[in-house]
Amino acid sequence: MTFFEIILISVGLAMDAAAVSLAAAAAGFANDARAVFRLSFHFGLFQFLMPVMGWFMGIGFASHFKAVDHWIAMALLGIVGIRMIQEGSDHSTDDPVGDPSRGMTMVMLSVATSIDALAVGLSLSMLDINIWYPAAMIGVVTVAMSFLSTKLGIRLGKLFGKHMTVAGGVLLILIGGRILFTHLEIF
Repeated sequence: MTFFEIILISVGLAMDAAAVSLAAAAAGFANDARAVFRLSFHFGLFQFLMPVMGWFMGIGFASHFKAVDHWIAMALLGIVGIRMIQEGSDHSTDDPVGDPSRGMTMVMLSVATSIDALAVGLSLSMLDINIWYPAAMIGVVTVAMSFLSTKLGIRLGKLFGKHMTVAGGVLLILIGGRILFTHLEIF
């Protein structure tokens, strides 16, 4: 596998994490350096770990998981998206109810945006390709794209305010839907 192929795979896998980073930052959840770091680091870490897990899983168990992985990703992104829409629609408070860059929400988003990387790791194991270099590249590219997307999201959030929380929630639901429809081969 060439360097260029690994970069293309890395960018493709990082797209969902970058979109979620943009949405979270635009909604006002990543206004400080710690939150930006948490989003970028966790998305990159999970994008590194999932292909490694897929590679070690091999053919046996992964075929069973592949039947439901898209449903899991859609459900996790949908739950967080609905929470963001509810929060953005609630005009009675300016305090965020749940920060997607913290706790269990961060873990759910990290898993949801990296499930495809599990399948890539499985594919690489079938092709007898060593996983460590591609997994590291996937993680590094995801960190970089998430970081840049978060910075862009902060600017959008400053321009459009709390409306970006609703837009971010809708974006998460759309990403979940795209994952589901892509795996079901509807589009």
